[in-house]
Amino acid sequence: MSVRNAISRLRHPICLVALAISAALIAGYWSLVPADLVAPRPNDRFVTNAVTSLIRDRHISKESLEEVVSERGLKSFLRALDPMKMYFLQSDIDEFMAQKDHVNKMLEDKDISFAYTVFRRFLQRVDERVKQIDELIEKDFDFTVDEYMITDADKLRHPRNLEEARERWRLRIKYDMLVLKGSDETEERELRDRLHRRYQSFARRMHQTDADELLEMFLTAVFSSLDPHTAYMSPSTLDNFRIQMRLNLEGIGAALQMEDGYTKVSKVIPGGAADRHGMLQAEDRIIGVGEGADGQIVDIVDMRLNDVVQKIRGQAGTEVRLKVIPAGSKEPQTYTITRALVELKDSEARSKVFVEPAPGADPDDPAAESFKIGVISLPSFYMDMEAARRRETFKSTTRDVRKILEDFVQEDVDAVVLDLRRNGGGSLTEAINLTGLFIDRGPVVQVKGGGRVEVYEDDVPGMEWTGPLVVLTSKFSASASEILAGAIQDYGRGLIVGDSSTHGKGTVQSLLDIGSELFKIPNPINLGALKLTQQQFYRPGGASTQKRGVLADIVLPSITDHMDISEGDLDHALEFDRIPAAKYARMNMVPQEVVQTLSTRSQARIAECDEFARLNRNIERYLEQKQRKRVSLNEETFRAERAELDAEREERKQLEEQNDDEDEVVKRDFYFDEVLAITHDYVGLLQQQRLARAR
Repeated sequence: MSVRNAISRLRHPICLVALAISAALIAGYWSLVPADLVAPRPNDRFVTNAVTSLIRDRHISKESLEEVVSERGLKSFLRALDPMKMYFLQSDIDEFMAQKDHVNKMLEDKDISFAYTVFRRFLQRVDERVKQIDELIEKDFDFTVDEYMITDADKLRHPRNLEEARERWRLRIKYDMLVLKGSDETEERELRDRLHRRYQSFARRMHQTDADELLEMFLTAVFSSLDPHTAYMSPSTLDNFRIQMRLNLEGIGAALQMEDGYTKVSKVIPGGAADRHGMLQAEDRIIGVGEGADGQIVDIVDMRLNDVVQKIRGQAGTEVRLKVIPAGSKEPQTYTITRALVELKDSEARSKVFVEPAPGADPDDPAAESFKIGVISLPSFYMDMEAARRRETFKSTTRDVRKILEDFVQEDVDAVVLDLRRNGGGSLTEAINLTGLFIDRGPVVQVKGGGRVEVYEDDVPGMEWTGPLVVLTSKFSASASEILAGAIQDYGRGLIVGDSSTHGKGTVQSLLDIGSELFKIPNPINLGALKLTQQQFYRPGGASTQKRGVLADIVLPSITDHMDISEGDLDHALEFDRIPAAKYARMNMVPQEVVQTLSTRSQARIAECDEFARLNRNIERYLEQKQRKRVSLNEETFRAERAELDAEREERKQLEEQNDDEDEVVKRDFYFDEVLAITHDYVGLLQQQRLARAR
């Protein structure tokens, strides 16, 4: 997600909306509590009109909303509610799709009543299915028959009637039971109870959906039909985004997730209030929250995670009481924790220096040759934009990495590895400034929008690091990560190692605060924001990263390289193209003959490595399972397939690893050992060609 703060004057419709919304506020019509989803609120009309006008005037495609938005947007909304076609009936879909040519008129009329109609029908179908599910869970299943569940939604149509819906859910419940039976030693009664809770909890959470969430869901679904990244952020989503960018919040310092209706602690953030308290642990379940020393503890079982988070967060120095069922126990405990400012340290740049013996050297010989590699793990390109606008001292990626590089120079490292494998992007400004630490002035990225091309340059003389550089990437490296990697590759400044290509997100989003756009005053009421695709970015050499990504110089085997997670796998992604190259001076740090030698040596090591051989076998099994588009519900066959490789679990594991802020800077495994070996070879070959200093 690349974000540029591009605020410009609005045209007449928005200004008129600002006057109307001011009048509504004065008249007291503004709803301070969530609507009950009976009908749209007055503010829904204002926000819908503002968002529609901004997109019509400023979206990069300049496509007619009438031609694109209606049918695409409606299909996207229905898919967002029911992606696996488990709830709606085909008659529902036929009824709703009869409106496929009228969605744009709804937006022009500032009337989203249709979204309420669709969502109320969805809730009706959810309630019907839960009754069926509760009955099915108690049935006896025959796990010896050869039955299959289709896993590819594109191969399914919606059920024609309740009987077809029941059969689809019978197969789903049978699958769920097979998965749970294999995951632990849960007794059958407990297993059935867990499934009851799972789907009843889902239904309750759907009924807790508020008007802000529905507005966000509908507008995002409709306008993402123009491109995958244009989206409306509700006020709470915008608040969470700002926390993510400034890397701090006030609360207890615990990562939470929802599991079968319970709020589970997935991680206690080191140094946070909960960590200092010492009692709350990962896997604990929070079932109640009370404000202060005497506030009533409110039951939060089945409560939406967003609402739970809001109850637990609060001003530093205040107390919150948590009713907790510790992991492995059934007896609840009550903990009183004093909230504090939580620094999200695991999301900032971190570093480690590896001192390695040279390949072939005796590790026990103190006189043996060794080399130092400084590794920087960078999960995102962050910047506290609000503090920066106030001209205060602010948190930023470039400041943190510059300090790390200064330390590396003092420690006399031989090479730097910049790990962007789980970096999904962030601030465009930070991507440009950070690239400038490795090049001596020049264009970093070209941006095209509105028919013009602008060149964004690093204009700071000198480099913080002049030695060998390796940039480690994956399919999860997106947006701002690709700006940096693309510039480093175009300049011939460093070696790109990892998956065959990065994610392929080559578009630029501006974050337009709806309140600011309407009122033109500082700190307006929070009406959410529009994340709007206004521009496309291009490498200094003129190629876009859109869909294509940045191709690695040295490719290492990985399952993520074969997952359907890239830009090209998203609906309505913009196409790759080129513009003329900017003027820049290439460096000679990545000669082609060096790349060829490195690749040959790496492939030879991989061929001799048992762990890579095992990984390649798993990749073959993963691809085979992906092609099946269905899963066997015969227990013997199911277990045999899962014993080889569970493709669904492997995808989930890879996704979780991208979001898991590990305590260690980098996971030292066979994969990273190969990265270190490539880096050592790279240093040696550059020294032979006198392109890098010798120690």
